Amino acid sequence: ATAVVAVACLLVLFVWYCYHVGREQPRAYTTVNALMQSAEANGVQNGFVYCHSPECVRCTPHDGLNQKLYHNLQEYAKRYSWSGMGRIHKGIREQGRYLNSRPSIQKPEVFFLPDLPTMPYFSRDAQKHDVELLERNFQTILCEFETLYKAFSNCSLPQGWKMNSTPSGEWFTFYLVNQGMCVPRNCRRCPRTYRLLGSLRTCIGNNVFGNACISVLSPGTVIAEHYGPTNIRIRCHLGLKTPSNCELVVGGEPQCWAEGRCLLFDDSFLHTAFHEG
Repeated sequence: ATAVVAVACLLVLFVWYCYHVGREQPRAYTTVNALMQSAEANGVQNGFVYCHSPECVRCTPHDGLNQKLYHNLQEYAKRYSWSGMGRIHKGIREQGRYLNSRPSIQKPEVFFLPDLPTMPYFSRDAQKHDVELLERNFQTILCEFETLYKAFSNCSLPQGWKMNSTPSGEWFTFYLVNQGMCVPRNCRRCPRTYRLLGSLRTCIGNNVFGNACISVLSPGTVIAEHYGPTNIRIRCHLGLKTPSNCELVVGGEPQCWAEGRCLLFDDSFLHTAFHEG
């Protein structure tokens, strides 16, 4: 029990906030996800850490991804209409210019969509229904996490967990959804949490920007500053075990997690996290 209290553990979620096509008001779509670095992460470019995994959408060359996105957009327009798609079409066509001209505080690695709200943190009301649903089920999620975490008493890296590269300490993740793909073996070990994800109104599926995982930082861990892959989503952290001296910094603004509470932020801003407990 002491070991569980010592770590900082979060259920990591993502939320879309791209605008409804053809309208001025944003519509929220959600993903449960965490695009985390793999154990292979050891490359450094411009002071930031990148991994060498060919599956990682954030760290691999993304020309092919934009080409695929453009192709899918064309197929959609053939079946339906180009009406209201101008901004998305322009965004895909001019990705190079957008990404190169972004200020250093917010510079997504893969895809930038213009004219979205730009702020490091978002109000809980941005995803009121899903935030309240997650918080009501906090004890259910926590119980499944504690069962999973017991395996660390017998093994340094239990089955289903990944260790991520960090400048110091240890950072572990347990994916339920990884870049839009369900991880069946892991989901079977957290059945109630996985079913809960399906109840979220804005959960993203079948999309490389969509993920859900449990994230654990051991004492002394620092996650290197980095940008997320896109600005069309919001990340949601639900605190499961949050000891003191743990902090998230997004766009230079620090925030602390709280157990049983959701924290929403835009991970296309430069961000880092640490556990100094």
